[in-house]
Amino acid sequence: MSTPTVSQRWLRGFCIFAIILAAGVITLGAWTRLSDAGLGCPDWPGCYGHLDVRKAIEHVNTTNETEPGSLREAHKTVPEMVHRYFASTLGLTIIIIAVLSFINRKREKQPLKLPLFLVALVIFQGILGMWTVTMGLQPTIVMLHLLGGFTTFTLLVLLTARVYRWPSFLNDCDVRMLKPIASLTLAAVILQIALGGWTASNYAAVACTELPVCEEGWQDRLNFEDAFIFWGHEHDKPDYEFGVLHNEARTTIHVMHRFGALVVTLLVLALVAKILLRARSMFFRNFAFVLLGLLVVQLALGISNVMFSVPLDVAVAHNFVAVILLAILVLFIRAINVKCAMRSPRQEGDPS
Repeated sequence: MSTPTVSQRWLRGFCIFAIILAAGVITLGAWTRLSDAGLGCPDWPGCYGHLDVRKAIEHVNTTNETEPGSLREAHKTVPEMVHRYFASTLGLTIIIIAVLSFINRKREKQPLKLPLFLVALVIFQGILGMWTVTMGLQPTIVMLHLLGGFTTFTLLVLLTARVYRWPSFLNDCDVRMLKPIASLTLAAVILQIALGGWTASNYAAVACTELPVCEEGWQDRLNFEDAFIFWGHEHDKPDYEFGVLHNEARTTIHVMHRFGALVVTLLVLALVAKILLRARSMFFRNFAFVLLGLLVVQLALGISNVMFSVPLDVAVAHNFVAVILLAILVLFIRAINVKCAMRSPRQEGDPS
């Protein structure tokens, strides 16, 4: 393997930095959404016409003194604008990554399509962020914005693995048989994340306050027709803050999220069991332990949300562990593909 050039080392450094930034953006986005500060700044890209959040706070306080209650609470401008600062920095970092990838495009195994796709994705994320505000927290836009953030983080993790050429050693290709169930588990996790986003964007997190499914008689309150209207909601409110769906629709969304959690749990447990049965190396067995640990933590956070009426810090952690689980599954599938692709020449008699 050739020694990395200066630009390649910079690329690797920016990839790590971008992952940290993306984690911050996701956490701040969840904090903003779950603290009901999504419309803390009703305009975009500034806040009440100001890019400096301190000036926005001053503007809100001054206006509310002269016209009491005419603007939203000043403190809600802070999480929204800090989130935008982080997101803007992440966008700039991804552009730098794409430029460095282009500079290194002739180097062996240097990814270029993925960094360029990330640039397009982060631009689309910016548009979704604008629509989230200008369209008054429209649930479908909010859900897509969340999915876009999760996708950005996961692809940055994947890109970092590629620029570091991870994994780089050869052994234990017996796990190739696990790709179908790993892919199915990944698909289920993505759908469950979308359901979680739909639950949050429709303010359905507290629609059910009992375990294991919902309050008694929940079966009679299901309404799928109204629960999954993705566009054209009929309502009299100026925006979608605090939701516009009736209780039956919110109950349906919440119940489906719980059933989704059950499906994900069964699939992750099946994948963990198969890894431990098939894998000979600790490299892959460690994936099983990490997946199991994340599953336990995520279930505990989900139960805590129900038992303690969605505490902000628990809800944010529940959001973040979901994206970590997603990223680990993507890395696991990459490890299977890379290892088997690298191992196959030796299986054909290559003495190297």
